[in-house]
Amino acid sequence: MSILIWIIFGAIVGIIASAIMGTNERLLMDIILGIVGAVLGGWLMSFFGESGVSGFNLYSFFVAIFGAVVLIAIVRALK
Repeated sequence: MSILIWIIFGAIVGIIASAIMGTNERLLMDIILGIVGAVLGGWLMSFFGESGVSGFNLYSFFVAIFGAVVLIAIVRALK
């Protein structure tokens, strides 16, 4: 995917994950959260034998949201 698609995908995923977890982050942090969450979600899904983020589709969207929610939970646990 191109950089612009990753930024848009990250923003959408980050905003949704922030809403699910009840955090109030700025747009830049939501974009970073979404992109890192997509990477983490892809890694977790491949660890469990499933495919990770494969493009701009619904499955990848849910994998990225899962990864972003896990990332927020990890950060909260470390605080």
